[in-house]
Amino acid sequence: MQVTLIAAITVITVALPAVQRDLRLDDAGMVLVTSAYGLAFGGLLLLGGRLADSRGRRRMFVTGVVVFGLASAAAGLAPWAGTLLVARFAQGVGAALTAPAAMALVAVVFPDPHRRGRAMAIWGVLSSAGATAGTVLSGVVITWVPWRWVFLVPVAVSAVAASVAARLFPADHPPVRGRIDWLGAVLTTAGLAMLIYGLQRSAWTAFGGVVLLIVFGSVERRSPAPLMPLSFLSGRVLPLIAVTACAGAMASGFYLLSLYLQEVRGLSTLQTSAAFLLPAPAVLASGSLAGWLIAPLAIRRVLATGLATAAVGLSLLSVLDAPYAGLVVFPLGAGLTFSAATVAVLRDVREDQAGLAGGLLNTAMEIGPPLGLAALVFLAGAHSHQPSSGYAFALRVAAAALLVTALFAASMRRHKMREGESE
Repeated sequence: MQVTLIAAITVITVALPAVQRDLRLDDAGMVLVTSAYGLAFGGLLLLGGRLADSRGRRRMFVTGVVVFGLASAAAGLAPWAGTLLVARFAQGVGAALTAPAAMALVAVVFPDPHRRGRAMAIWGVLSSAGATAGTVLSGVVITWVPWRWVFLVPVAVSAVAASVAARLFPADHPPVRGRIDWLGAVLTTAGLAMLIYGLQRSAWTAFGGVVLLIVFGSVERRSPAPLMPLSFLSGRVLPLIAVTACAGAMASGFYLLSLYLQEVRGLSTLQTSAAFLLPAPAVLASGSLAGWLIAPLAIRRVLATGLATAAVGLSLLSVLDAPYAGLVVFPLGAGLTFSAATVAVLRDVREDQAGLAGGLLNTAMEIGPPLGLAALVFLAGAHSHQPSSGYAFALRVAAAALLVTALFAASMRRHKMREGESE
């Protein structure tokens, strides 16, 4: 399900010109349709995590999947632009309820610590697999059938997930009717939504989002029942930064490469989508590799290795005339990074905070792409008016940022980051 939730972010990207023609969208409408899913998804994740912990993981998973599936069907059938906009936002709401609950259920389904660690490592690569799947699926669909078909897969996956949830997942404990920090929920939702949107479109909106998140932190410090206890971040800051940096690099790198292949090299939509099939084997392999490496090695070493490998991959990707080695090496490093970070964030989490951990991890992943795109697209344009030169420079800057993060991870001591017992 996680692959489908992430794929839903990118699945409409290639289809946007067809959507614009069919529904007569102006530029502002295109921006809203593109951003609506990510705004709801990213903004509501912390609340979704807390609801999963207090109201029941299986209950919130099924609720989120049903909302996501119905919204996907509404998006595919949308007769007007406004209907599509509301449907995309509702998809994001469903995803925000589903993702933290699903991640929290991993600990329930895999009680053995070793099996759970491997499951979490594999889970960590699902997001990169989803981003690639969305890009490929949209290109293939638009080549042969109307754009509305891109929403058929989310509907089908949601129907299957909802129908088997009762058999796969154990029943929830009686719901905890504790108080929900609604003020914190409003502040963090508004702050994250403004930050994500502002990084794409408006610096002032992004600044407003940062201010609201600062206010959120102040409220949480004083709240008797905080949405996210600030102490929960202890030992998890570095893995969350690594997730944000790697997610931003992946989204930006694939975006710039897609533009280059179509605008400079003249490849068709289908040919461009085919190029993004190359990362698939590396993504799949990285989950299993991370699962085997984390057991004998400290998590920070696997995290540093993944970030360094991703940096090398981005450097290879910056050779735009022959980027194909980078399309293999970078996803391998990104997969290792996501896997190690997922294990680090979820390790030793109390049962009543597993949903919060899942929401926090997914939030870091959601913030990365708009942050990376805002920074690297600006750098590409500022460096050169020639697309190939600007794109290559931006990718090299992203590689340098990942390498710095890798060196920082390698130098961290055990007491500053959650580690396995092997160190």
